[in-house]
Amino acid sequence: MHPVLRKSAASWLAVVLVLGTSSVQAHHGWSDYDADRQLTLPGRVDASSYENPHATIVLTSGGRQYDVVLAPVSRMEARGASRASVAVGREVTVVGYPSRSHANEVRAERITVVDGTDTRTVELR
Repeated sequence: MHPVLRKSAASWLAVVLVLGTSSVQAHHGWSDYDADRQLTLPGRVDASSYENPHATIVLTSGGRQYDVVLAPVSRMEARGASRASVAVGREVTVVGYPSRSHANEVRAERITVVDGTDTRTVELR
């Protein structure tokens, strides 16, 4: 292989490895959460991000704010939890597990959404 092409290929490989590593670090697996400490958090959505790799909300419950990691957007939509379901101001109840390493972070197992007189629970895992 020509030296210039070899150098270019090595540069691209380095970029791919760096980007791949940061994606893995940003994605929390279930092992990062304490499955022995299930939390039930009723409250109001203060902030919402409906983007991959996971939808997230900031939830105020019991006078505390929690950063809640939901499911990937495709799973949320397939199970009936649209962007509007987790919009700011929405009343929800999250059942999930606290992070072992990030204070106030919770990984949601399920979310119950109150929409007027309609209440529905969506399994997220």
